[in-house]
Amino acid sequence: MLSFRSAICALVLACAAAGAARAANPVVAIETNLGTMKVELDAEKAPITVKNFLAYVDAKHYDGLIFHRVIEDFMIQGGGFAPGMKKEKQTKPPIANESTNGLSNLRGTIAMARLGEDVDGVKAADSATSQFFINTEDNAALDRKLARDGVGYCVFGRVIEGMDVVDKIRKVKTGTRNGHKNVPVEDVVIKSIRKVEAK
Repeated sequence: MLSFRSAICALVLACAAAGAARAANPVVAIETNLGTMKVELDAEKAPITVKNFLAYVDAKHYDGLIFHRVIEDFMIQGGGFAPGMKKEKQTKPPIANESTNGLSNLRGTIAMARLGEDVDGVKAADSATSQFFINTEDNAALDRKLARDGVGYCVFGRVIEGMDVVDKIRKVKTGTRNGHKNVPVEDVVIKSIRKVEAK
């Protein structure tokens, strides 16, 4: 009887372990010309956003794009422009904003960039497509509960390796290019973003 109970316990533990493995959050490696960072995505709290981001990753959309907006004590933003601030790549339709998920814009978190105001019938709140940013400082003012527009910005993951790379990028010299402010003088290129095995 004891051996039967032991077998049942072993089976339950194995099933629990399998479930935990299935529930592991996806991780991506963002390789840049200044180094590589790894980001864990929170698929449970931001399912729409993570699915959208990974679709761009799988399509290799980000390969060769740049971090085009860098504000040292705020954030680094990329995923929209090619070197030289050339025209953005074609994107998929915008997604719903999941800024009510309870995740905060703390240092090292990744969030979706979006429009600051409604444009051509597109509501700013739900205008995110491919562009993202990584917070270089705690930016609670971007959270829904503190945001001036009452909407906020959706956090969907966090940097788990390579904050030294984020800090390298945040300190690059910036200027104005093609009417855009805070653009790195020397391109910070996203060589690739790929899914990797979580540790």
